[in-house]
Amino acid sequence: MKIFDEIESEVQSYARSFPRVFNKAAGEFLYDEEGNEYLDFLAGAGTLNYGHNNPIFKEKLLEYIHNDGITHGLDLHTLAKGRFLEAFNEKILKPRRLDYVMQFTGPTGTNAVEAALKLARNVTGRENIIAFTNGFHGVSLGALAATGNSHHRGAAGVSLSGVSRIPYDGYLGEGVDTTVYLDKVLSDSSSGIDHPAAVIVETVQGEGGINVASAEWLRNLQTVCRKHDVLLIVDDIQAGCGRTGSYFSFEESGIYPDMVTLSKSLGGYGLPFAVVLFRPELDQWKPGEHNGTFRGNNFAFVTAKAAIDHYWSDDSLSKEVKRKGDYIARRLDAIIEIYGEGNFTARGRGMFRGINCVNGELAAKITHKAFKQGLIIETSGADDQVVKFLCPLVISDENLKKGMDIVEQAIREVCGKEDSIPEEKDYFEAQRLAS
Repeated sequence: MKIFDEIESEVQSYARSFPRVFNKAAGEFLYDEEGNEYLDFLAGAGTLNYGHNNPIFKEKLLEYIHNDGITHGLDLHTLAKGRFLEAFNEKILKPRRLDYVMQFTGPTGTNAVEAALKLARNVTGRENIIAFTNGFHGVSLGALAATGNSHHRGAAGVSLSGVSRIPYDGYLGEGVDTTVYLDKVLSDSSSGIDHPAAVIVETVQGEGGINVASAEWLRNLQTVCRKHDVLLIVDDIQAGCGRTGSYFSFEESGIYPDMVTLSKSLGGYGLPFAVVLFRPELDQWKPGEHNGTFRGNNFAFVTAKAAIDHYWSDDSLSKEVKRKGDYIARRLDAIIEIYGEGNFTARGRGMFRGINCVNGELAAKITHKAFKQGLIIETSGADDQVVKFLCPLVISDENLKKGMDIVEQAIREVCGKEDSIPEEKDYFEAQRLAS
C-alpha cells in the first residue's frame, strides 16, 4: 500500500524488517493480506506472551463490550478495575508474599519507568539514579536517561542527566562482581557518584542483548541498596509476566524490590497497560500529582484478569515455560556446536533466549533468511548482534520446533554449511513421559 510511503514517518522500524501488510493473527501466527502465514517469534516485542487473539481473553472482552462496559475511566473506580486488582492481589502478590500497592500510569512501559523514577526522587529527596550498561528503560526523556543505547540516546536533542552508569553483571567478564564496585563508589564521598535515590535494573536485559544477571548478583545488588538506603527498582516490563518461567523475573533470586514496573504482556491481549508496584510506605504521592489521560484502560483490565485467572491460578504455565525454554536452550547449544566456530554463543533464561552472533551483519542475514522462510524474528544488543527469541509462551511444541528448524536452516545457509543437526523427533514426547 502506497499510503505507508506517502505519509508515515521515517521513524518506523519493524516495518522495514518485515515489509508486508498484515491483516490477521491467531495464536503464534500472523497472516499478510495475501494469506501468507508467518510464525511469530517477536510477539509484539514480548507483549503477546499468550499469543495473538487469545480465544479465552477475546470472549471476555467481547462480552464486556457487548454489555456496554466502561471503556475509558481516567482513574475512576470501575468494576473491571476492581476485579483485576482482586485477581492480581489474590493470585500474584499474596502467594509470593509481596506487599505492594499499585499505581496505574500511562499505557506504555516508559510511562511506568517515569513514574517510578519520579516517585523515588520525591520520596528520598535525591536526584541521581543508578542504571546499568546496556540497560533499556524506554525513550521518553527520564527513562531514556537511564537507557544505555547510543542510537536511542542520540535522538534526545538535549543532554540526559540525573543518571550514573554502572557495569552490569558480566560486563567486565566472568568472575567480576560489579556490585562490589557499586558498593565502593557509594561508600566513597569523593567517587563523583552522587548518593542515588534508586537503582533501576532488568534481571534480563532484552534490548541490551539478552544479558542475564545471576541470582547471586541480584542478591548482592539488593544488599548494597539496603546498606546505602537506596531504593531498588526492577524493570520487569519485558522479562516479567512469565517470560523467564516465574511471573516476576526476580522470583528465583529471592529478592524483594522496592518497586517493580510492569507493562507489555500485563494486559494479556496486547492492549496498552502499565503499572508500578511499590511498598506501601513509599506511597507518598499527593492526589493527582502524577497522572495521565489513558491510565485506566478498562478493556485491558478485563483481559489482564482473564490472563491471571486462566494461566496463573496454578504453576502449570510456569512449568511449561521452563520446559519449552530448556528445549530452546538445547537446540541453540546444538546449533552452536555445529556452526559455532567462535561465531555464536547462547544466552537467556526461560523463554527469553538469544543467540549472540559475531556482529549485527551476520544476525541480520539470519533474521532475513528466516523471514523468507515464514518466521518473524528480530535482533537486539548494542550492535543488533543478538537474534532474539520472544515467541508466545503458549506456542505449541510442534510450532516451536518448526521455528527452531527455520532458524537452524537460516544459520546453515548464511554459514554455507552442509551439515545439519540430527533431528530429535521424540524430544518433547520424552519430556512428557519423564514428567
